[in-house]
Amino acid sequence: MENIALAAILVPFAGAALTLLAGQKAAKWLCQLFAAIASICMAELAYTYAAAGKVAHTYLVAAVGDTTLFGLTVDSVSVLIGFAVVVLGFLVAVYSSAYMSEGNREHPHEGTPRYYAFLLVFIGAMAGLVLSSTLVGQLLFFEITGGCSWALIGYYQKPKSLASALKALLVTHVGAIGLYFAAALLFAHTGSFALSGLAGLDDSAKTLIFFGVLFAAWGKSAQLPLHIWLPDAMEAPTPVSAYLHAASMVKVGVYIFARAILSAGHVPEIIGVVGSIMAVATLIYGFILYLPQKDMKRLLAYSTITQLAYIFFALSLSIFGSNLALKGGIAHIFNHAFAKSLFFLVAGAISYTCGTRSLPALKGLLKQSPLLGIGFCVAALAVTGVPPFNGFFSKFAIFAGGFEVARTHWMLLPLVILAMLESVASFAWFLHWFGATVPGETSEVVAASSKVPLAMQFVLVVLVIMSLGSSFIAASWLG
Repeated sequence: MENIALAAILVPFAGAALTLLAGQKAAKWLCQLFAAIASICMAELAYTYAAAGKVAHTYLVAAVGDTTLFGLTVDSVSVLIGFAVVVLGFLVAVYSSAYMSEGNREHPHEGTPRYYAFLLVFIGAMAGLVLSSTLVGQLLFFEITGGCSWALIGYYQKPKSLASALKALLVTHVGAIGLYFAAALLFAHTGSFALSGLAGLDDSAKTLIFFGVLFAAWGKSAQLPLHIWLPDAMEAPTPVSAYLHAASMVKVGVYIFARAILSAGHVPEIIGVVGSIMAVATLIYGFILYLPQKDMKRLLAYSTITQLAYIFFALSLSIFGSNLALKGGIAHIFNHAFAKSLFFLVAGAISYTCGTRSLPALKGLLKQSPLLGIGFCVAALAVTGVPPFNGFFSKFAIFAGGFEVARTHWMLLPLVILAMLESVASFAWFLHWFGATVPGETSEVVAASSKVPLAMQFVLVVLVIMSLGSSFIAASWLG
């Protein structure tokens, strides 16, 4: 399993180097090829892990003396999330091969080798971060993802996109200070950077390390007070928005927080209190700010901030003893990645065919393009947690876990109720935009739209299926 896991990390990096050396026409095919190989590696890792009885393993990769610098953790959580980020990277590469073309009515532009190379590096970095067993390994890939986000958000090299890219780089790098602090403190207490060392620390040391991890997580996952970079990051090409801001980069924060909780055993309750309060505050803030949005991608950006807050809320609740909330939070990482990627890529297909993402200009999507209408509907229902779509099942586990811990920690009950109210309100708001854009007679802009390319159609169909089925995969895998 060690070699398969290393291959899943290294293959995209090797592909990125070859892609940079290739011509423009070959670059997109090389990107898809290496992303597909990495996906096969992750599928093989999942199969091998399951066949071996789902017994967690940690493999040492690099050490100096007795100090572990980098290792690999292969367990149910790392394999599940690793599979999602790598496979979604492949789907985004396929989608990009059609989206990044002169036929794009909003951004007519042929994708360059630079675009596809950075996309591959990002896939490899995400695989590395998810599988890393040390804080130094997480830091390494944390910073690589930051560099890739800077390059891809500013890809069009216009003043606004370059400013947005720099903003994302600086804010997430400020967040990284927390992870540097956590790594240094862990080494000072244990002489190693292995996350497993958390379990042997006293509560005061754990509290400081967890606050460092939580601060870094807030930065990467765009939570208050480090949320300001995400809405502006929508200047990126839409496939980048789908991958970085639905499936991968924003998931770095919640993942490193989850991994720390899984590694530490007992976690001081103050972390749960702070995490829960900040998560619900971010939920309410994000919901209020996405109400005035008319640009579909900016609406989805604020929606992403709120959905990530649900995951932070679930992980924080698990600190009070709810295993159901923990599994719900991890399942929501998996489910939201597919549902929100679908939503972003529907937005990309709309901008590709109609030349705009402005929601008031869109009407009659279902009549003009049934796939886009269905995709919009499925994504909205999945993201807001309506059965039988995937978001419902993970949100149900989160809320059930919340009521479970509220029996012994009554102060959490108002937070759970506020989170539930936000879920209902977000459904109502997306229902409003669904009614305004999907049914009815076509608007002038939609009537004049072009056809969605086959590669983009394929990806949308796969994501529609996963928005229905991913929760069953997560539930059966996590047990």
